[in-house]
Amino acid sequence: MKVIAFYGSPRVKGNTHILLDEALKPIEEKGHEVISFKLNSMNIRPCQNCGGCDKTGKCVIVDDDMQEIYKAIREGDRFIISSPIFFFALSAQTKIMIDRCQAFWAEKYLLKRVIPEGQYGRKGLLLLAGGMKKDIGIKCAETTATAFFRTISVPTHETLAYLEVDAKGEILKHPTALKDAYEAGKRLIEI
Repeated sequence: MKVIAFYGSPRVKGNTHILLDEALKPIEEKGHEVISFKLNSMNIRPCQNCGGCDKTGKCVIVDDDMQEIYKAIREGDRFIISSPIFFFALSAQTKIMIDRCQAFWAEKYLLKRVIPEGQYGRKGLLLLAGGMKKDIGIKCAETTATAFFRTISVPTHETLAYLEVDAKGEILKHPTALKDAYEAGKRLIEI
């Protein structure tokens, strides 16, 4: 089984980075292949909304790091997005990657070519943390992530979200977050 992980935080060893590392532990313990993308350090140009992918299902931007991501998405079985909540949304690093998946949207919905589900099917996990007290940011971020998952033919996903977690490493003080993430990682690889 191939697991594709997207680190969406600009902060190394930040709260969602810690959650993602914890979710990956049981996956790695079982010997599954993990391909990780640290989005903040990648060269990804934003979607130009040019319509170039509408007739081909392929993005016209071909000279950046999205090519690695496109390949991984096609070959993956399980997908994890981990992102902080910034202004009630996924991080810019996460969103730029999602926006560039417009090519998959065109391929699926305009050209009627769906990514095959493969031997294990396709499932997702969304990990979120933010400093706000209200869950509106979680709801907004999850709506975007759901659209992304469905576009890349991931019919189901689980979400773990933590409010009032802002300072770097503050997630470590949460009474259940690390255990929650570890258990979610285990569930993700169940068939």
